[in-house]
Amino acid sequence: MKKETFVTPDPKSWLEKFHFSIPIKVRYCETDMLGHVNNVSYFMYFEQGRIEYFENLQLADELFSKEKICVVADLECKYLAQIYLKDQLRLHIRAAQIGRSSIEIEYALVAADRLKAAGRGAIVLIETKTGKSTPISDEARQAIVAFERMDAVE
Repeated sequence: MKKETFVTPDPKSWLEKFHFSIPIKVRYCETDMLGHVNNVSYFMYFEQGRIEYFENLQLADELFSKEKICVVADLECKYLAQIYLKDQLRLHIRAAQIGRSSIEIEYALVAADRLKAAGRGAIVLIETKTGKSTPISDEARQAIVAFERMDAVE
């Protein structure tokens, strides 16, 4: 069974939608006996990139505080090619869609100008006291829309 892909219309065009990226240094402990990056490490890279993305937009305090925090609602990774210890990795991160209290994030792991893995997931802003979702502020929404050059907010 083949799942629909979010990498559209093709990997090259999809990568052009990203405006933020960070280098990723693969550590030995993230590899298996054959030198491949272990599948769980990709999710750690996604988390690192997501935090750095929001720090870059100066939204970390807005989205991660004592009163409210973003939690991962779902997360997936499409493994497209093997990644090894010595690969020079770059992780691209973008907010693809904004809802009332959620943000759809996409991730692209690239080495040697080749897409090695693609990820996507939703994060939801919740109140820490109640554990219930809370709206994303207009200021945070505007910062993301401006940075991502979004036409409209969903």
